[in-house]
Amino acid sequence: MTAKDITLDLIIRYGFQILGAMIILIVGVLLARWVANLTNRGLEARVKEAPMRLLIVRATRILVLMLTLLVALDKLGFQIAPLVAAVGVAGVGVGFAFHGVLANIIAGLSIVFTKPYRVGEYIELLGVQGQVLTIELFSTTLAQLDQSRIVIPNHKIVGEILHNYGTIRQLQLKVGVAYGANLTEVLVVAKQVVAADPRVLREPAAWIGISELADSSVTLSIQPWVMIADMITARGELYQAIVERFRASKIEIPFPVREVRLFGASGEQP
Repeated sequence: MTAKDITLDLIIRYGFQILGAMIILIVGVLLARWVANLTNRGLEARVKEAPMRLLIVRATRILVLMLTLLVALDKLGFQIAPLVAAVGVAGVGVGFAFHGVLANIIAGLSIVFTKPYRVGEYIELLGVQGQVLTIELFSTTLAQLDQSRIVIPNHKIVGEILHNYGTIRQLQLKVGVAYGANLTEVLVVAKQVVAADPRVLREPAAWIGISELADSSVTLSIQPWVMIADMITARGELYQAIVERFRASKIEIPFPVREVRLFGASGEQP
């Protein structure tokens, strides 16, 4: 039998199988592209982080292509069951080798879909706090008020107690005034100071009132709301404005008073 006859025999015997496998692959590529585009449109409203959305879209496309390849190999007569078993065994080994990496990926996907926090919000967990700068596949980066950054692996975040402050914070300012001061005037001046600061938010409304009767002063608490980025600046501006307005209004901010008695210097007995 000549080579031509052998080639013709192979084409007759396996031609339709090869043609069918090629058609399956072409349809699979088109289907993977269509599913990826559909997934991308569906995630645009839910996943704002472009790198994370791109990763999910690529993973979906690869999954469709892998399934298409398996169907094509089955069409060509390959035994799929042993191949799937071998891939599964290899996957287990890879899973053990990259346990930390896979844990971060799974946790990152969980964060993306459950949205316990978003970029720009201020959170506290694991003894650290800061504004969410980025949410990536492997980690979340927080920016602190001193401009330093904290990178937290995603698997450390999922399952922990998380305090999400949102995008605004309430300042906790305290100042003492003398017991002889006119408290009504004190409250009026404090409200005027807060209202005049452009960094203070009008909603939610600030809380201003007497919070404590201390040893040598009446404690006035001022708790306005500001944006995260304005926390440090607004705190300094408000304290400075309070001191200046209290001085201008003759409202005394007393120093702590301590009475010291010396026994024995003049014959005084305890």
